[in-house]
Amino acid sequence: MPHDRPHDQTSPGQTSLGAAVMARLDDLARFSADADGLTRLYLTPAHAAAARQVAAWMEEAGMTTRLDAAATVVGRYEAAVPGAPTLLLGSHIDTVRHAGRYDGNLGVVMAIAAVQELHRLGERLPFAVEVLAFGDEEGVRFPVTLTGSRGLAGLVSPDALDARDRDGVSLAQALREFGGDPDGVAGLARDPASVLGYLEVHIEQGPVLEEADLAVGIVTAIAGASRLVVTVEGRAGHAGTVPMALRHDSLAAAAEMVLAIEAEAKGTPDLVATVGQIEVPRGAVNVIPALTRFSLDLRSPSDAVRHAALARLSAAFAAIAERRGVAVSAQGSYDEPAASCAPGLMAALAEGIARLGLRPLHLPSGAGHDGLALAGLCPIGMIFVRCAGGLSHSPAESVTAADVDVATRLLVDVLRGLQPDSLARPSL
Repeated sequence: MPHDRPHDQTSPGQTSLGAAVMARLDDLARFSADADGLTRLYLTPAHAAAARQVAAWMEEAGMTTRLDAAATVVGRYEAAVPGAPTLLLGSHIDTVRHAGRYDGNLGVVMAIAAVQELHRLGERLPFAVEVLAFGDEEGVRFPVTLTGSRGLAGLVSPDALDARDRDGVSLAQALREFGGDPDGVAGLARDPASVLGYLEVHIEQGPVLEEADLAVGIVTAIAGASRLVVTVEGRAGHAGTVPMALRHDSLAAAAEMVLAIEAEAKGTPDLVATVGQIEVPRGAVNVIPALTRFSLDLRSPSDAVRHAALARLSAAFAAIAERRGVAVSAQGSYDEPAASCAPGLMAALAEGIARLGLRPLHLPSGAGHDGLALAGLCPIGMIFVRCAGGLSHSPAESVTAADVDVATRLLVDVLRGLQPDSLARPSL
């Protein structure tokens, strides 16, 4: 594939790729369950409408389309040579409640635009390209997540289809009503030999690129995460009659534990920790708290760092509990390993960014993505796009057409220059 032509130029009078992507993102935001915001949950009418629009754009871009068993919209652009492996592109089109319009959707629309540019140029690649519009990355409607990408990796457990939403509708029932096939989810698993890799474009959802004054960055790894509920049990007592030295205050002990969490995260490179919920069941203004529960979300691009921090925190909690005369226990609710990005894809992105005259910046992703599931199937890579203030999961989420144009041109350039051999996994 030639590399000496100006991949980053737009023909005179041609609408920039960035402007075209932004216009489609505005159009896609129409499909929402809320009239005054963007809410598009998995397997809802808003999701169905968005899926139909995405499929129409895929067909306009020269792809054949289908809806798979897990309700992922799949657009395929064939290779120059039949039987070549497939490079997967895409992201998700579901949202959180009252969302922004770029999280997930940007990666789908930009991938379609990149394939459309190849189609406009009449180019076929030494690999097929499939654009995937997943529908269950956010995990808002059902107590499961990544159903589409887990399906491709063969990681959907049978009991996941029994998960129910707040109205009692099962995932299996919702899939049938949507046009998916719960009985076919197990058959979605791809042969690793047929998949070259997975590349996703996503807003950063953080402030690093903005601080560095760069439009795009190269993701090194998707952070692994541990989520726990910590329960502290003390002894209730009258707020006015129990001396301070004789109290077994569960909330005071929990507060010290929360500060220990903050100190651990501040003192450990590549670690972030958040206590987002805390409750005192049966609490009253004049009663010493007997029971306190709080959440812990611990993330790192290194599983070793995360696990070591969790062990240190467990020891700290035990020491605080013993000193204060309370009991502490922790129940894990989620544990997802980190996913490292493929060196071959990171190198291709760095070369493409350099050809655009920009400085390659490498950074981890602290948020979860479909790549977490697909890392078990194939090499993965991610392009981050700068977003204002690092703000996400909010209607105030914002990117610029100029940055989106840079990212789209980068994606086109990388697709045109990517050598399949650079993503070959070492033989065991």
